[in-house]
Amino acid sequence: MGDEEIERRTQILRAAFDEFASKGFKGATIKSIAKAAGLQSPSLIYWYFPTKEDLFQAVIGELTPFFQMVVDPAPLLDRPPEEVLPTLARGYLGMLENNPLMQRMARLMFSEVVRRPEVAEMFGQRFILRVLDFLKSYFSRQVELGRLRPHDTRAGARAFMGMLIPQAFSMILLPSLHAGGPTNEEHIATAVEIFLNGLRPAAGESDA
Repeated sequence: MGDEEIERRTQILRAAFDEFASKGFKGATIKSIAKAAGLQSPSLIYWYFPTKEDLFQAVIGELTPFFQMVVDPAPLLDRPPEEVLPTLARGYLGMLENNPLMQRMARLMFSEVVRRPEVAEMFGQRFILRVLDFLKSYFSRQVELGRLRPHDTRAGARAFMGMLIPQAFSMILLPSLHAGGPTNEEHIATAVEIFLNGLRPAAGESDA
């Protein structure tokens, strides 16, 4: 892909982010995104992204570092949980902190997920399951390395993300609650400590 194509693709992604954040997934159209990107024809978008779903996935995946982390889990699998879990949590909560545009997109997406089953299915398949699959693979590897006790890693993945959701929701939906609560760093430190204290092997267990 040449420099001009890379620049045009980036231009489309930024315009799409603004449109999705302002209008939600259903409200933003390929036509409106093309207009916002300054393209002469909406068909140019399809050269880079075959469907609106693919475009939305690219917007979230490429413009938010959190999702970039879980696309290729290999570099993280052997790193210790005391390092990886806080990094993952900071990526998740950090994409919302002090980012009004991302918070607005999150509120619109939450509303659409509740009202539109097709959007919920798309979001679940393309994003939520990808994060959970990464955590499941990561926890399985940490069990193999003896750093975590054997456990149902599917449930472990859901449990860890579940510990972060209240903090994320307070930023998206209840800013007054967030202002009176722990900072993201305080919440992350406590969540990781509680989670790992429940899964660390007992003395001598990892050597068995």
